[in-house]
Amino acid sequence: MKPTASEMGNAPKVEAPVAASAAAEEAAEEVHEVIDFSNVEIEPLFAEHVDFETFSKSDFRAVKVVACEAVKKSKKLLQFTLNDGTETPRTILSGIHAFYEPEELVGKTLIAITNLPPRAMMGIESCGMLLSAIHTVEGEERLNLLMVDDRIPAGAKLY
Repeated sequence: MKPTASEMGNAPKVEAPVAASAAAEEAAEEVHEVIDFSNVEIEPLFAEHVDFETFSKSDFRAVKVVACEAVKKSKKLLQFTLNDGTETPRTILSGIHAFYEPEELVGKTLIAITNLPPRAMMGIESCGMLLSAIHTVEGEERLNLLMVDDRIPAGAKLY
């Protein structure tokens, strides 16, 4: 009778799936970090209502950050070069340098309003606005850019 793999000491190892499972659990724990919102203050909601037709005029799009750099002579502004799903790169300036370094945003997928009229800031034309969430924690302002799943293609319209 021929010996089995386990009898020869060649039994398949099960450590890899266990290790992979442990790594997956660890990653899941990091994603589900518990955040204490007890000291968070948010701005009050607007009392005035906006009708659906007015809201529908805003063109919200997913945009991919192609490049991002600090604007010279500005402490606050970052200049974004964005892929908005068209052939032409879009430039948007945002006063968020206190919260983000430019290099950490390259490659991210953000949300922008793309049909605002262009606005010149520091001699550079900004064509849109990036959306972010702002709140206060113990008197300190916090800002988070709205970042979405990278599987959403540049130019995807939000409804």
